[in-house]
Amino acid sequence: MNANPEISNRLKPRSFGDLRGWIEALRQEGELHEIDAQVDWDGEIGAIARRVFGQGKGPALLFKNIKGYGPGDDVWSNQLFTGGLSNYSRIAMMLGLPKDAPVTDLVLATQHYFAQRVKPETVQTGPVKELIFKGDDINLYKLPVPRWHGLDGGRYINTYQGTVTIDPDTGQHNIGIYRGMIGQRDTLPVLLWRAQNWGVHFQKWADRGMKMPVAHVYGWEPCLPYCASAPIPTGVSEYEVMGAIRGAPVPLVKCETSDIMVPASAEIVIEGFIDPDPSTFEMEGPFGEYTGYFGGDQGPKHVTKVTCVTMRRNPIYRGTLEGTLPKRLNENSMTSSVQRAGVAWNVLKAAGVPGVTDVHCPAANNGTTLVIQLRQTYRGQAKQAAAAIWGSNAAHLRYKNIWVVDDDIDIHDYGSIDWAFAYRVNAAEDDIVFFPATFGSLLDPSTRLEYRDPIKFGTGKWCRVLIDATRNLDFEPQKQYGGDRFPPTVVPLPEHSDVVERRWKDYGFED
Repeated sequence: MNANPEISNRLKPRSFGDLRGWIEALRQEGELHEIDAQVDWDGEIGAIARRVFGQGKGPALLFKNIKGYGPGDDVWSNQLFTGGLSNYSRIAMMLGLPKDAPVTDLVLATQHYFAQRVKPETVQTGPVKELIFKGDDINLYKLPVPRWHGLDGGRYINTYQGTVTIDPDTGQHNIGIYRGMIGQRDTLPVLLWRAQNWGVHFQKWADRGMKMPVAHVYGWEPCLPYCASAPIPTGVSEYEVMGAIRGAPVPLVKCETSDIMVPASAEIVIEGFIDPDPSTFEMEGPFGEYTGYFGGDQGPKHVTKVTCVTMRRNPIYRGTLEGTLPKRLNENSMTSSVQRAGVAWNVLKAAGVPGVTDVHCPAANNGTTLVIQLRQTYRGQAKQAAAAIWGSNAAHLRYKNIWVVDDDIDIHDYGSIDWAFAYRVNAAEDDIVFFPATFGSLLDPSTRLEYRDPIKFGTGKWCRVLIDATRNLDFEPQKQYGGDRFPPTVVPLPEHSDVVERRWKDYGFED
């Protein structure tokens, strides 16, 4: 696919090799904090992460002394890594940009990479095959999985993994992040929705009267969770996009109990099958979700029945703290603000919406709100942009609310957006548009509870909103405004600004 020349020449793709290579890179850049003090997996790890993640400026965390997972204990792992992508500087590192790159550059890089493909390569074996457990040797409780929040329904192992499934029609792999907790020693109850990619795969396997093979991958290069949590276009394997980000093919090895391919140097892989038979379901939920609320009430859910666990020696478990609140961000907050903006920009480009100059998703809402900046050349352009976004499969869990502003508005500054809302929006002029009864997130508590049944509906129910904060081109050009439709703003005239610039020090100010 075509490269984006605006950003491609500034990118320096980098392969970290595996999770350990990524951790070492963070250590060298001063982006890692290692905790040697003993911590409790039950609530304490989550509380530490919540405070460190803060407003998106804290370091990544490597926990090395977890209660019940020390020397002499019968465990598979005694280390936990989290927060690798919980700030923009580390996202920039992953994308091959300088650590101080502006957010727009991160979005442009994501837009570029998500349109590129580097096919993976197959290898015979790799470090993830160093230890193999089957049958009675399987015990997921040997992994230091936290109860991230005090009110979680269990120990959530699937928070920042890559869950791999295969389309039985095409053989195409899909990698996503879907929540799941430890049930029994060898079961993993999960939240599976029919509208998600693995839900589509699941239905195809069920229609064949078969269980769906699945593999959960924990700990590899940062591009794995970054791509797994993004709405990569249907029919495209995330492995091909990961290859573009790292600048090299992803080395894949075959699972032990299915044909699923997984990164050969991953830390841990849990293999299994999901049965459509409701009699196999186990209780799952609730969980502190990305919305900042506990979502998905406790109830019977689909289960990954584990058939095999492969891992490296002394593996590092990879997980993350979910749940976003004002001034309390996390990895999902930060990555969603970049990747969801990049995906939206590609959707707008593919739909032929012209004039888009910037796209932004504020970190606090994980991409539920989208802001589009465009150079308006004809009436209805903002509505065309919103229709393109809402009609794409990327809109399933995101883009509930869309703002569109002119190109003189800084979309990274809420005060600027609020000013445009105050003086360029008139509800009586169709500047606020509702798009009711669309698919949406089952985890959004603003949706009535009876509409959030995943078994009955397969998805949530949203009324989406467009706020068109662009200048209204239906207004007549005004002679007193120099032919413009709106009055001039109070920005100083250029000749006055030039005088002030020259004389700034004369006024006693520093540069």
